[in-house]
Amino acid sequence: MAYRGRVKNGRVVLDDGAALPEGCQVRLEVLGTPVSPKAAQAASDAHGPARADKLMMYSGTVKDLPADAARNLDHYLYGHPRQ
Repeated sequence: MAYRGRVKNGRVVLDDGAALPEGCQVRLEVLGTPVSPKAAQAASDAHGPARADKLMMYSGTVKDLPADAARNLDHYLYGHPRQ
């Protein structure tokens, strides 16, 4: 059998008032997750810094790059024509 429901106050509430016997085993599959910005930030804080935040610690460490290094990265790495 398959039932649908939603999470309310941290608990799964089944649609249509479906009731399951106490102690029965269930398998839960998350179909979609509406995430508020506050919840996304809390989850991010719980799992440590994001990848972008980790990479920012290297920002500005190389001092002698050309002014157009970001735009013409392929030119400097692989010899492609400049943009």
